[in-house]
Amino acid sequence: MTDAKTYRHVEKLVTGIATSDGAGVSLTRIIGQPTLPRLDPFLMLDFFGSDNPGEYIAGFPAHPHRGFQTVTYMLAGKMRHKDSVGNNGLIEAGGIQWMNAGKGIIHEEMPEQEEGLLKGFQLWVNLPASEKLSAPNYQDITPDNVPTVNIDDAKVKVLAGEVSGVIGPVKTTAVAPTFLDVALSGNVSIDISDEDSAFIYVYEGDIAILDNFGEKKSLKCGQLAVLTQQGNAVRLSSSNKVQKMSKDEAKFILVSGKPINEPIVQYGPFVMNTQQEIVQAFNDYQNGVLTN
Repeated sequence: MTDAKTYRHVEKLVTGIATSDGAGVSLTRIIGQPTLPRLDPFLMLDFFGSDNPGEYIAGFPAHPHRGFQTVTYMLAGKMRHKDSVGNNGLIEAGGIQWMNAGKGIIHEEMPEQEEGLLKGFQLWVNLPASEKLSAPNYQDITPDNVPTVNIDDAKVKVLAGEVSGVIGPVKTTAVAPTFLDVALSGNVSIDISDEDSAFIYVYEGDIAILDNFGEKKSLKCGQLAVLTQQGNAVRLSSSNKVQKMSKDEAKFILVSGKPINEPIVQYGPFVMNTQQEIVQAFNDYQNGVLTN
């Protein structure tokens, strides 16, 4: 980072669409829908949040993946993970799981509760061609292993990447995104690596994003802002509406990563570079050798 701050501004505002996935889990799809099909290297972003068990209890039974990474970040509730490699873990509120599907994995994510609020995110991160057939693995990060850093008027949980000298617990090699969970009660400037793709999604309250000229762009709860690619920081403020809330803070995730700039061919849970590779993935799954 240089000492001079060049602030990014909003390139596009996106509102998610209501849908369901898995065995009928109600969720909002933000990336991976017609308005925002992808944001290289990010393939999908879902937000789920309900205290109605009927909208989440069926979970995500066993299903395959190949060619990318899945990220599950829980804000409330618990989700049990099992996979074909033999991993078995519990993702709790404030915890994150970063799974590399690589050459192939079959996994399930099922709610570990029958009542109460279940809330969180699932993010899909693409892999470069050289890593699409890498060995599958995953990292379960518990809430007490996620560091928090105070920046201006914000408390920032560093889940992956580095900000203000604090390094998140998730270790990725093929791709190295930054994933931050921010609680903002005033104003903050957060560094972003120049030319990284970056987005902000607000899940509580409202915020404003300020460019180099101090012009504000409002971002409401449930909206995602795609940031311009040039610039080494983003400047934000909580809105007047937020400051009247009892908690006096807005909450959002800030995610960034270097574009891979390779062809993408996707068929459901398989993301490769060519149609031939997709056909191979589908055949491997049908023949029971996806994970071999």
